[in-house]
Amino acid sequence: MRSTRIGLIAAAAALALGATACGSDSSDGGASGGSGGGDSIKIGIKFDQPGLGLKKGEEYTGMDVDVAKYVAKELGYDADKIEWVQAPSAQRENLISTGQVKLIFATYSITDKRKEKVSFAGPYFIAGQDLLVRADDTSITGPDTLDGKKLCSVTGSTSAQKVKEKVPGVNLQEFGTYSECVAALVSKGVDALTTDDTILAGYAAQDQYKGKLKVVGKPFSEERYGVGLKKGDTALCQKVTDAIKKMISDGSWQKAVDDNLGPAGYKPPAGNPPTPDACA
Repeated sequence: MRSTRIGLIAAAAALALGATACGSDSSDGGASGGSGGGDSIKIGIKFDQPGLGLKKGEEYTGMDVDVAKYVAKELGYDADKIEWVQAPSAQRENLISTGQVKLIFATYSITDKRKEKVSFAGPYFIAGQDLLVRADDTSITGPDTLDGKKLCSVTGSTSAQKVKEKVPGVNLQEFGTYSECVAALVSKGVDALTTDDTILAGYAAQDQYKGKLKVVGKPFSEERYGVGLKKGDTALCQKVTDAIKKMISDGSWQKAVDDNLGPAGYKPPAGNPPTPDACA
């Protein structure tokens, strides 16, 4: 009787261990509690920004992608263990808070308003709002030369609003996507496009636009790109920030910038490389 009871206890213990092992699978996007070691990690990026985050078939390229791969490696995840998730601007906070992604690298500017909902590691880049014009246009040299010009931006964007306030005389054209603005710029339907200089450089570097477009190179705002993660996960935040510091110090950061944004003749504005100090 006693031996039967011992056998039942042993079987129950084995079942409990098995359940625990199954429960250890990475169901929360990996890197739980700030540590690596899960089967995979879900990372959010943009799928439609050349030079930053671009999906072509099953290939993902861009500076955000390269930084994400480096950080993931430092957390214990090889590139083939990353599950890329599309992270449109309006959905980023929701993707993080609902656990659909663990980290977001998507030209995600660190702001006080956003920090009410998510935490940020970094920054890993300092961008600025700028202008994209045709390569042969010498009349537009900055926002102060936009008076009477047709300027394109995306509907509802802060970029468009900033220029409208700065240059009341500008003829603002708002399209649904930046790709539409670029097409209008090339066809001379508009005179300039405005958004973050990194995004503009990515478009200018695309094969079909090489030699046709240029970034003016006079940024008039500061955008600190950070890595979005679950609010309050200070352990993970610190690990990501440390990884970014290492990427900058060993030269990998500069290579990512040169490889992805260099073809457009883009030069990072003052403040780069940044000093990663955010964990809030």
